[in-house]
Amino acid sequence: MEKRKRRSTCLVVALVVVILLLAAVCYFAFRIFNWDLAFLTPESPIETAGYLETFDSADNWMAGEGANASGLVINGVYEMTLSDETFDDQFWAAGGRNFSDGSFEIEATPIEGALDNGYGLIIRVNRESDEFYIFKISSDGYVFIGLCTENCSNQQALVDRDWFESQAIKTGFETTNVLRIEAMGPDMIFFVNDQEVGRAFDSTLENGDVGIFGETFAPGGLKVVFDNFSFAPIEE
Repeated sequence: MEKRKRRSTCLVVALVVVILLLAAVCYFAFRIFNWDLAFLTPESPIETAGYLETFDSADNWMAGEGANASGLVINGVYEMTLSDETFDDQFWAAGGRNFSDGSFEIEATPIEGALDNGYGLIIRVNRESDEFYIFKISSDGYVFIGLCTENCSNQQALVDRDWFESQAIKTGFETTNVLRIEAMGPDMIFFVNDQEVGRAFDSTLENGDVGIFGETFAPGGLKVVFDNFSFAPIEE
């Protein structure tokens, strides 16, 4: 009987350890693939002053590593990597800021991976409803502008019907594209390298967090670095 009791005790201890490890993994995965809800609350004031993030430190930007993706602030940039072992994956990181109207800009440089990808800027992130506006481009020269819902499992195009081709994009790798959104209420204008690529009118979201985004559609993964995120108010 003593042997059986000791064996049962060991099994219970092992089960508890496994449960704790799974809980830790789930919590860490939540922080990697979603935003940390502690950064903002519904009562957070809307920021109106100019803001520049050079990624010399992580600050409030979410960073970490998971099984198939990572987002790390290193060498003065935010480096986002999606594994080449999987595809049709998404990764995004929020900045812990609350903005409404203004001009949002980010420099994005894809380093390597599959050309069939997507990377860009998200604004007005609503942490309670898991919605945000997304402005992304691909290394093979396409643009998508839309509204993401359900943690971006659902993407509604706001310009054209889906992805559309644009000559404004610098294609390939090791090339930097500058993405900018000018948002005033429901009116939004989208630029790539100072060239307008689309306009949208949507009143779903009025304010919220900002962030960066990456995704893959084919084997090969993706590494993209972001730098010099800025916000500036727009004078009416």
